[in-house]
Amino acid sequence: MDNKFLDKVIEQIISETRVIDNKLYTPFLSPLFSFSPSAFLSSPLSFLSHCKEVYSLNEQEIDYVWGKYKKEIVPIMDKKELV
Repeated sequence: MDNKFLDKVIEQIISETRVIDNKLYTPFLSPLFSFSPSAFLSSPLSFLSHCKEVYSLNEQEIDYVWGKYKKEIVPIMDKKELV
């Protein structure tokens, strides 16, 4: 597993994530997801599909990326910093 590549994937997905008017926009959910960190974090299936299709990651790599993405994105969502 190439952690440098996976860390770049995480950076890219975070750079494509936005919180605007209390709504979360991500590259892996249909254009809009109601702003709720708990609901968002309980629905990783679209994240899994996105990582497989766009980055050709396997399940072990996706688990790594999902874990780090959650750690980084939840505080940002709570503060609504991504605009």
